[in-house]
Amino acid sequence: MSAGKFRIGLVQMSCGPDSNENFAKAQRRIREAAARQADIVCLQELFRSQYFCREEDHRMFALAEPIPGPSTDALGALARELRIVIVASLFERRAAGLYHNTAAILAPDGHIAGLYRKMHIPDDPLYYEKFYFTPGDLGFPNFDTPFGRVGVLVCWDQWYPEGARLSALSGANVLFYPTAIGWHPSEKEQYGAAQRDAWQTIQRAHAIANGLYVAAVNRVGYEGPPETGIEFWGSSFVADPFGQIVARASEKEEEILVVECDPRRVEETRQHWPFLRDRRIDAYAPILNRWLK
Repeated sequence: MSAGKFRIGLVQMSCGPDSNENFAKAQRRIREAAARQADIVCLQELFRSQYFCREEDHRMFALAEPIPGPSTDALGALARELRIVIVASLFERRAAGLYHNTAAILAPDGHIAGLYRKMHIPDDPLYYEKFYFTPGDLGFPNFDTPFGRVGVLVCWDQWYPEGARLSALSGANVLFYPTAIGWHPSEKEQYGAAQRDAWQTIQRAHAIANGLYVAAVNRVGYEGPPETGIEFWGSSFVADPFGQIVARASEKEEEILVVECDPRRVEETRQHWPFLRDRRIDAYAPILNRWLK
């Protein structure tokens, strides 16, 4: 690759009931992505387990772990071996009774380059995350890596333009969204196509509005009882700085996407579509209000 370019890898996979098996699979997939020359590899949201937020169950807190902890130690060693960056979405136990949905960024030398704690926490049928997670308190940081400056948001964050904008204003060239999203069995036939289209469209819009790459990585497979589970719709994708889909995974299969990102494409797009230049920062103070009468 020419100077400045780097490759991102997205690991789309299914998760079973054994967290150790899921972790082993994720590590194998990271190796596969690195073998395809991925410099930064991003895993899906809460990849170590099935999506436990389908129900409110105190037993699920046993899945949480400290950061630094076993997962970041193992992934840090893997990042150091492969000389890559790994973005890993984890159930963080910060203290007794204090838990976060956290993305850890492991640097090529194995250390934790930073954390992002999910800011927007949903509370919907089968997505009872407020029961488990405290909203993040680290803001919307970016992370400098040897390959590029990146932002990381998590799942429900993807519906909010404010987070994407703030990440872009801090200089990110690519914005990762580790995700766990799918269909309710009772809704898929009537609403399924529109729901997935909205999910893709809002994230493509972040790429367009901010002139950066957006990479969304989702899980696949059905989890839960037949009538009350979730069919995760996969469809992981990368959009370029003008929102064009440059790679997309299937709805049902485990896949690894590897895509080249070119910071010059960010520069070129923002020169021709100067949305950041033309922002009226003098007029946006009302957005800090919950509602305007």
